[in-house]
Amino acid sequence: MTTTIGAPLNRIDARLKVTGAARYSAEMPVKNVAHAVLIQSTIANGRIADIDTAAAEQSPGVLLVMTHRNAPKLGGKQKSVQQPGEDYPLLQDDAIHYNGQHIGVLVAETFEAATHAARLVTVRYDEDKSVVRLGQVLDKLAVPQHFRGGARLPDSSRGNPDQEFVAAPVKIDQTYQTPIEHHNPLEPHAVIAVWTGDELVVFHSSQSVAGSHKTIAGHLGISDDKVRTVSHFIGGGFGSKGSTWPHVTIAAMAARIVNRPVKLVLTRRQMYTSNGFRPQTRQHLRLGADRDGRLIALRHDSLSHTASFGEWVEPCGLSTEIMYSCPNLGVSHRVAPTDTGIPTFMRAPGEASGMFALESAMDELAEALAIDPLELRLRNYAEQDEHEKLPWSSKSLKQCYERGAAAFGWNKRERQPGSMRNGDLFVGWGMASATYPMNRSKASATVRLQADGRAIVQCATQDIGTGTYTIIAQVAADAIGLPVERVTVQIGDSNFPEAPVSGGSQTAASVTPAVDAASRDIRKQLVDLATTGSFKGLRSEDLDVVDGAVVVKSDPSRRAEIGTLLAGRDALTATKGAEPGDEKKQFSMHSFGAHFVEVHVDPELGEVRVARYVGAFAAGRVLNAKTARSQIIGGIVYGLGMALTEETDLDHRSGRVLNGNIAEYLVPVHADVPDIEVILIEEQDPHVNPLGVKGMGELPMVGVAGAVANAVFHATGKRIRYLPIRPDKLLRTA
Repeated sequence: MTTTIGAPLNRIDARLKVTGAARYSAEMPVKNVAHAVLIQSTIANGRIADIDTAAAEQSPGVLLVMTHRNAPKLGGKQKSVQQPGEDYPLLQDDAIHYNGQHIGVLVAETFEAATHAARLVTVRYDEDKSVVRLGQVLDKLAVPQHFRGGARLPDSSRGNPDQEFVAAPVKIDQTYQTPIEHHNPLEPHAVIAVWTGDELVVFHSSQSVAGSHKTIAGHLGISDDKVRTVSHFIGGGFGSKGSTWPHVTIAAMAARIVNRPVKLVLTRRQMYTSNGFRPQTRQHLRLGADRDGRLIALRHDSLSHTASFGEWVEPCGLSTEIMYSCPNLGVSHRVAPTDTGIPTFMRAPGEASGMFALESAMDELAEALAIDPLELRLRNYAEQDEHEKLPWSSKSLKQCYERGAAAFGWNKRERQPGSMRNGDLFVGWGMASATYPMNRSKASATVRLQADGRAIVQCATQDIGTGTYTIIAQVAADAIGLPVERVTVQIGDSNFPEAPVSGGSQTAASVTPAVDAASRDIRKQLVDLATTGSFKGLRSEDLDVVDGAVVVKSDPSRRAEIGTLLAGRDALTATKGAEPGDEKKQFSMHSFGAHFVEVHVDPELGEVRVARYVGAFAAGRVLNAKTARSQIIGGIVYGLGMALTEETDLDHRSGRVLNGNIAEYLVPVHADVPDIEVILIEEQDPHVNPLGVKGMGELPMVGVAGAVANAVFHATGKRIRYLPIRPDKLLRTA
């Protein structure tokens, strides 16, 4: 039997990407395309008193200036949205909710003509006072009304955490903060909208082609089958491309008016105002423990901000509910409106922010107790999910601790902060835990086996840069019995069988079981066909499919090639779906991991350099060791940015993003990242899905910021509780 699952295969789309043959949304070959440029507000709150488009309309090459005054009125399902941001203003009125809101779009023959003419539009506002920071709206905190899409309540409690905290002999009571952060994928958001009669094709960089076409149709008030969305390649998304943001529908509206295809590509600055962000959080942690370090009480109360016109909450406390064993635990989430755009999913939303706070607090507790931080976590190891009162479907966190610590040399760590040096530099060793829930949604796939012995797999999923093309090919190849080179994967098109958004680390766990089921059906059809032809008289169970041929198990030299079996016949086709059942009522399903990091801190400059990194992770069955390792490295690098460099600065008077570019919004570069040692703990988990896959995308980011903060404290004795950890904070902290 062919076996490629788990092997470190090169990505099957790699050559297309390195040679430039892969076409991204803005590069699709569409004839007669016109170019659109957005016009955006320069205030954060108020109304448009007047908008003068006369000069722009007379500018050479201009085809359309569309504002709220002449935009088509949308009678669709604007209020029935799938994801954050899909009820953003769509040029329907004169209200301004945030700085950078789309208030118009200019379409011209060329991008240069559109850019020039857009600058000729003048706007006069009736401006109201605005508030754009969480600290300005603490008196407006409210209980979220749509927490996690209404799937659960924002608060939870077990035992009596407040009373038991007061009585605990050892206490930690601290507040931790994370700033606004933006996704910054390499590929900006882009769209080309093409109408043919009353049917619309939209090429746009989307993490949800199957959901996007429904949202666009809803906005435009047309049936879903009139809209097709295509996204073959995506240059990163990190959550920002999970929603269908207003520029997509605006481009479609404009294309219909000018009766030509319209291309709209966001500028880097517009990426800070058009597609969400991670909101600022304040998290109050109270930990009470006995003198042996066992948790008695734990409270995690978090605040985050949202838009004035819509609610989105950073779910910081959900990991706290399940991470450690504690009989008395409380979690709450509160949200307050600001005059900003609406936040959205950003890689490991809630878990990344919340575990920074929890893992920092656990380290502070370890210091107060004079216990090794790893030992403290082991003493509070949760043998079951104490929130849901369910057993784990699988949990290999202890193995992650053990193998990660051994590879790092954790047992050589000196406990006293500031005691380890490398020349003039202070050396710090820190660690933190990681966790992320196993998510899975309904998905379907079609597999077609042709007479030439090649299989084609179709699914309306998408590859956001993680290797989805490759793992689908591996799963199909193994299930049918083909060499992986003979599998062609077609995804990124809403016309294919439906699949969920590539978010919540659920793509592999959702899509590959459907691909596996359809491929196994093809294998069965092929074997059944052989029993009526080349191997007439034998039973199906006597045969196997190996390397593209049906063979007799007892005598593999007897074989029939697929081309021979299918000669003169139509291709074999199967469409199968896979979806979760009630397994989450029986088991708690999470992935886990452990981070170990060494930092060097310059005591005079306050500069922090990451010198060594070891990460150990357990996330079910590994489909491709190479792409999994790459995802882990990418997640850790993303976490290093959260820990040390990334912060979006807003002008508190105007709400304008002050550092809306890569020069001033600092992301890690190669010089900031050491070699990262990745350890994969493979698990056999029959409960999560038929293939035992949990998902790897977001897990490795969770805990990175906490591990770095803990290492910085170990190096300097200075506890930084407000990310990012920049030199100014270290130099001014006592």
